[in-house]
Amino acid sequence: MKKLDQLKKTTTIVADTGEFEEIKKFHPQDATTNPSLILAAATKPEYQFLIEEAIQYGKKVSSQPKEQLEKILDKIFVNFGLEILKIVPGRVSTEVDARLSFDIEGSLKKARNFIALYESAGIDRKRILIKLASTWEGIKTAEILEKEGIHCNMTLLFCMAQAIGCAQAKATLISPFVGRILDWYKKSEGKESYPPAEDPGVISVTQIYHYYKKMGIQTQIMGASFRNTDEILELAGCDLLTIAPKLLAELQEAEGPVPLKLNPTLSQKMAIDKITLDEKAFRWELSENAMANDKLAEGIRNFSKDIVKLEKMILQRL
Repeated sequence: MKKLDQLKKTTTIVADTGEFEEIKKFHPQDATTNPSLILAAATKPEYQFLIEEAIQYGKKVSSQPKEQLEKILDKIFVNFGLEILKIVPGRVSTEVDARLSFDIEGSLKKARNFIALYESAGIDRKRILIKLASTWEGIKTAEILEKEGIHCNMTLLFCMAQAIGCAQAKATLISPFVGRILDWYKKSEGKESYPPAEDPGVISVTQIYHYYKKMGIQTQIMGASFRNTDEILELAGCDLLTIAPKLLAELQEAEGPVPLKLNPTLSQKMAIDKITLDEKAFRWELSENAMANDKLAEGIRNFSKDIVKLEKMILQRL
C-alpha cells in the first residue's frame, strides 16, 4: 500500500496549496491557504477569473480607494476558498492579514468579514477556519471568535508557550511549523540534517501532542510547513497534517510501512505537569525562546510582504 494511503488511516490529510488541480490529485479532507500561496496562484492565467470577480465586487461595494482595495483583497481570499470548498469535503483555512497580527479589533473585523462573505455564498461557517498568527493578540482574537462560533486555525506556531495559549483560548486547531523550526536549528547549529526522530520540528510537535492529549485538550494539532517526507512520517498519528503537493506526490508514489508514531494512550502514561500562562508569562516564555521569537517575527514579515505584492498587482488592474 502507498504511504499516503496508510497515513490517511491514522491522520487527517490536508492540502497546503491554493491551486485547485493539485488539490484534486490527492483527495485531502481539508485545505489550507496563506498569503504566499494565494499570491503564487493569483499570478497564473487559470485563476484570473477569481481576481477579476473580486475587482468587480470591490468596485460595487466601495468608491473609496483604500477601502476598495481592502474589499477586493478579502474577496480574492474568499473566492479561492470557495473554489477549494467545491473540491474538499471538509474545511478551508483563510488567513487574516499578517499586518494585523498585533491588532485584536482589526483582526476581529477581518475575520467577521471573511465569514460574512462565505455565508453570503451559502457556506456554513463550520467549514471555515480563520487563520491567525499565534501572537498574544492573535490568541485573544481567537478566544473571542470561538465564542461566536467562528473556528480558528492558529498559525506561525513554534513553541509550547504558544500552544498552551491557544489551548487556553479554546482555539479549534493549531498549526505548528515543523520545517521552519528545522531551518532555524540547521542554521543555528551549522548542521546539514538531523535523523528524522531528532528533527527539532518533529520533537516540538511531539511534545505539544503529548501535552495536549495528557491534559485532555480538545484543540486539534495540525503539523505544517514540512521540508521532507521523513518529518511527515515521524508524526503519523497526529490529528492532522497539512502537506504541500510536492510532498503529497512523493508519499503517493512511495511504498513501505508507516508505523504509528503518536498515540494518545502513550501520552496518558507520561508524567507531564499542567502549565497556565497569563500575558506576562506568555510574552516572557516567547522572548526566552530565540527560535520561536525569530521565526514568528520572520513569518509575519514575509506574509505581510506577499500581501503587499498582491495589493500592487490589484492596483495595476484598477
